[in-house]
Amino acid sequence: MCENRKSVLFACALLLVAGSLCPVVRGDEFEEVFRWKLLDFNNTDTSAEDGSDGVFFPDVPDDAAPGMESLNESFVPYHNLPMGVTHHKGRVFVTVPRRRTGILSTLNVIVLDQVPEGDKSPKLIAYPNALTNELRTPYQPDPKKLISVYRTRVDRCDRMWFVDTGFLEYPGHRRQVQRPSLWIIDLLQDRKVRQFEIPESIVPEGHGMASVTVDSSSDDCDGAYAYIPDLAYYRLYVYSFRDNRMWTFNHLYLSFDPRMTGFNVAGVRFRWNDGIFSLALGPQRSQEEGRTVYFHAMASTSEYRTNSRVLQNETLANVGGYDHLFTYVGERGIKTQCTIHQYDPQTGVMFYAEVNRNAIGCWNSAQHFEPENHGIVQLDNQNFIYPSDMTLDSDGDLWVMTNGLPRWLYASLDTDDYNFRIWRQKPARAIAGTICAPGA
Repeated sequence: MCENRKSVLFACALLLVAGSLCPVVRGDEFEEVFRWKLLDFNNTDTSAEDGSDGVFFPDVPDDAAPGMESLNESFVPYHNLPMGVTHHKGRVFVTVPRRRTGILSTLNVIVLDQVPEGDKSPKLIAYPNALTNELRTPYQPDPKKLISVYRTRVDRCDRMWFVDTGFLEYPGHRRQVQRPSLWIIDLLQDRKVRQFEIPESIVPEGHGMASVTVDSSSDDCDGAYAYIPDLAYYRLYVYSFRDNRMWTFNHLYLSFDPRMTGFNVAGVRFRWNDGIFSLALGPQRSQEEGRTVYFHAMASTSEYRTNSRVLQNETLANVGGYDHLFTYVGERGIKTQCTIHQYDPQTGVMFYAEVNRNAIGCWNSAQHFEPENHGIVQLDNQNFIYPSDMTLDSDGDLWVMTNGLPRWLYASLDTDDYNFRIWRQKPARAIAGTICAPGA
């Protein structure tokens, strides 16, 4: 029996002793694609492009927080924590939000066929280039540059969407460098299609926009919408590509559950009050009916839903009266606080990146939404610490990033051990033999 499966059974035994349910894990384990002790980068020298050396000791801006003059942006490997992962046609995109100084590039790529055979810890390459990812001296706004990106998503038209928060989350020196903006990049040509600057009338600061969900179809690329949750301001923003406009929804269900703010990850206990964190798109029944949009706060074990036709109605968002159109679905179960969830249209199964259990949970949408019908397809308390992101690519494969974030924030990472990992698995293989399998 492999070590990962041993850890699953041991964790289940502990949960049973504690008097809680632990669904049996029988599906195929996720494959470890890459792993790093610390990150390293390949093409971050911009000296040939703009005459600088990529390192600066900034002058003091007029509105700078005290002490910013002493910040040093030279590369600090330990400060670089990967957060998001997206695979598209042979390239894996990895994000590194600027939560500390010394981060060379916030948006990066790994070209799979350029990774030497056997290399499990490849260097990251700044995307689309190093200059776009370089901070401008001294922390001055520049709409052509990326400040901090958390997660990316690729739509059915080969376009990558993400929010640049424009925000530096340096402890003691938090700073909104420039307005948050939604970027859309054509991955077939590696060129920016559009950049929408999010006005202050919608949100004062961008640090709460840590993910994006794209609702699109391949036969109407201009008809795409982006749903952007704001975990800090407890709002949901909707962007229309065709109209190049954004609007806001407010609802009690977008906030956190005060009973579920306690987390315990890898022995680190902490409290977070993160609100709406992830949206997942259900099946498209018809153009008129729209599709079910599932959502949840991170500090919560409850799931909610609305309809895409509701979210795409700007007039409704502005006028109000839509409270009854956001509905409660049910509870996922004990310790199921999660970051991202993804619906797989081939199996009809929803997958949950459950940070409190170091696991990927599942729910077959043909079943009633209740704890007894939620299973686990991956659980590993040693190597699967804190699944921070999960995406479904055009090949139908799930990709997951695990990064040990709570240890990095509140304790320390062991730099002699592997701390960051990228995983993948086919949904049908993941659920085989579990409660989420068809007919189970």
